[in-house]
Amino acid sequence: MFQGSMVALITPMTEDGKIDEASLRNLVDYHIKNQTNAIVSVGTTGESATLNHDEHCEVIKITVEQAAKRIPVIAGTGSNSTDEAIEYTKCAVEVGADACLLVTPYYNKPTQEGLYQHYKKIAEAVSIPQLLYNVPGRTACDMLPATVKRLAQIDNIIGIKEAVGDLTRIKDLVAIANDNFAIYSGDDGTAMELILAGGKGTISVTANVAPKTMNAMCQAALDGNRVAAETINNKLMGLHKKLFVESNPIPVKWAVHRMGLVPAGIRLPLTPLSAEYHAVIEQAMQQAEVNYG
Repeated sequence: MFQGSMVALITPMTEDGKIDEASLRNLVDYHIKNQTNAIVSVGTTGESATLNHDEHCEVIKITVEQAAKRIPVIAGTGSNSTDEAIEYTKCAVEVGADACLLVTPYYNKPTQEGLYQHYKKIAEAVSIPQLLYNVPGRTACDMLPATVKRLAQIDNIIGIKEAVGDLTRIKDLVAIANDNFAIYSGDDGTAMELILAGGKGTISVTANVAPKTMNAMCQAALDGNRVAAETINNKLMGLHKKLFVESNPIPVKWAVHRMGLVPAGIRLPLTPLSAEYHAVIEQAMQQAEVNYG
């Protein structure tokens, strides 16, 4: 299974909104050098909502190529259409991804039975390992632990990224976990507690900006060392909070641009970070001891 600090990687774009392949390849190398444990390509933070089908598959392909088996690549292949999610997941298989991450269907508000049938159909259609992804703050759809427990019985559904940030929910999910099904955080602010409670890692926005420190925090938590994990996590807490002063990935793309790693491009309807928040993000970067120009 995957574990540790897994970055929800941004998709670098030029000023006119085109995908910047060179910067993407450089980012993959940067994360390998800085001890990120896995890369999630084209998730929410990767602006999946504004990439067309061909771009979506191409970004995953470039990421897999550049990683060259040095680090696992988990492809974001979710959709609010079951058939489209199957198409994206097949594409991820074709380009060599190690697993897929599938967000709950957004906007159309399926029932719990609808969620079960959605994921079951995708798992049966494509044999690649698959991670569920529950983020009701984005999707207006909350997949409950009882539904997760049903889905955990399907062989190639191997875990869930849970972004509710509710410690009671986390305990309920950890109780479901076993050798074949893992719980991962999708909420940086509570990731440490999830791992200490028995989760296997986090799919992180903060890791875009402070990958080595995020890795160290996750490893300390995986080792059960609360004191060390808390000490490291305190440095990261500003990023955990301030990278959401505007909608993700607006702040994190600005921060990575500020580090000199990518151009400033972002796609509408997302807009560049408001000037009033520049100093706020910089302060959080300083607290986390992130180098920037």
